[in-house]
Amino acid sequence: MSYAVAAALQEAVYQKLAGDAALAALVGGAIYDTLPAGGLPETYVTLGPEEVRARSDASGGGAWHRLTVSVVTSAAGFHAAKQVAAAVGDALAQGGLSLSRGRLAGLHFYRARAQREGTGAQRRIDLTFRARVEDTV
Repeated sequence: MSYAVAAALQEAVYQKLAGDAALAALVGGAIYDTLPAGGLPETYVTLGPEEVRARSDASGGGAWHRLTVSVVTSAAGFHAAKQVAAAVGDALAQGGLSLSRGRLAGLHFYRARAQREGTGAQRRIDLTFRARVEDTV
């Protein structure tokens, strides 16, 4: 197994989302790797948990990553959150992720879960993507 590409994958996903014009039109710069101190905007995107499984072979190290990108909103209903979630999916489906280490062999939507949080005033959609990476070092 190789976990060595995990940071490079995270950086590439963040940069892709932060640079996407359609997503920026919906949330501005509210795309976070870590939540900022203080108040949060009504709707934002954050990078979330990740699970990694070994996929090395005779040609070198590799791994399957299941990474989560979350859309969180205090807007009424799920409509706004679903629009943002669609923009996240579209941005990542376009490809073009450049990793500072390793190579991305594929990135695909895996599943989503929409739910209310707390008292129900906040909505959250967790989008899970599956990425196959190879370590080229």
